Order: sequence, then structure tokens, then C-alpha cells
Amino acid sequence: MFSLQTMFGKGDKFYGLLEASADAARDSATALSHMFHSRPLAPSLEEFMLARRREKDLAAQISQELVNTFVTALDREDIEALSAALNKITKSISKFAERYSLAADRLGDIDFGSRAVLLEKAAEVIAQMVAQLRHGMNLEAMKSLNDRLQSIENEADRMMLESYRDLYGGRHEPIRILLLKDLFELLEKAVDRCRDAGNVVYQIVLKNS
Repeated sequence: MFSLQTMFGKGDKFYGLLEASADAARDSATALSHMFHSRPLAPSLEEFMLARRREKDLAAQISQELVNTFVTALDREDIEALSAALNKITKSISKFAERYSLAADRLGDIDFGSRAVLLEKAAEVIAQMVAQLRHGMNLEAMKSLNDRLQSIENEADRMMLESYRDLYGGRHEPIRILLLKDLFELLEKAVDRCRDAGNVVYQIVLKNS
């Protein structure tokens, strides 16, 4: 039977696309955590490249579907904002992995793994928050997830302060300080990108609850 829903499109497809985008961000963070667990001297960037390419393809598909779909499940500007925020997570992680791979053989004594675990946890929370959207605007459930994300970010900030304390303690050569500062800040930025995506999701729920 012909219906307006068939004619205009219900827009539920965007839930699936955003969930896939969040999954790509989580996969990228998981790949980083696994990389530090195995600690190879020459890290492979293949998983990061694949996740990044997947994210770009999904962002392009979301943009095209926004053009082709008359009715969307969420406001168009919210879909665009969330897609952009998720895209920045994989971009930040990919940038860190590329920089780290250039000097991995000289950084074996530095603990990036604990920070990568925090990032993985943040990305997992984001995937849960995005998945929650299709099940309704449950403000209480989303607040709980957002609070967890905030707690992870606070821990990342604390670890960043410890990193600065170590860098400025006098035991590192100047060039090593610059290298480590750049890498630590890139990791912190990736966690911040997760927080930004979480804020977008939370604002969507606040607006629609």
C-alpha cells in the first residue's frame, strides 16, 4: 500500500548510519588500545586507516541521505552535528597513531597504554549513547551515560597533568619533551572529541524529551 511514509521516507536509516559511525570510532579506539598492549616496534596503521575510511564513507552517506530524505527521525542539524563530532574522533585517533608510529622505537618506556584504555572506554560510552537514541529520548539513561563520560574525561585530565609534571621534571631531553607533549595532547584531544560527541547526543535528548 502506498503511503506518505514511503513517499517521503521515515528517516530511521539515520539511526543505523550514526550507530555505524559510532562503531567506527570505537573500533579505532580499540585498535589503539590493542596496539599498546602488543607494543610492536613498527605499529601497523591499517586498522586506523580502515576505520577512518569507513567513517568518511559514512559521513558522506549521511550527507547524501539528508539531501534525499524528506522526513528525518531527528532534526537535520542534529544529525549533521553528531556525524561531524563522531568523524572527529576517528580523525584524532588516526592522527595520533600516525605520529606515534614515526617514533615508536624510541618510546618504549612511556606509558600510553593506560591513556588508550581511557579513550577506549570513552568511545564505548559514545557507542552506547548513540545506540540509545533509536529507543527513545530517555533523559535519565542518557544522563547516566553522559556522567560516566565526564568521569572518564576527568581522569584523562588528571593523567595529562601528571604527564606535564613528568615532562617538566628535568629528566627528558628538550626534543623528547616536544615529542611526548605532542603525543599526550593528541590523546587527550581524542578523549575531548568523545566528550564533544556525548554533549551533542545529550543535547539532542534534552531538546526532544
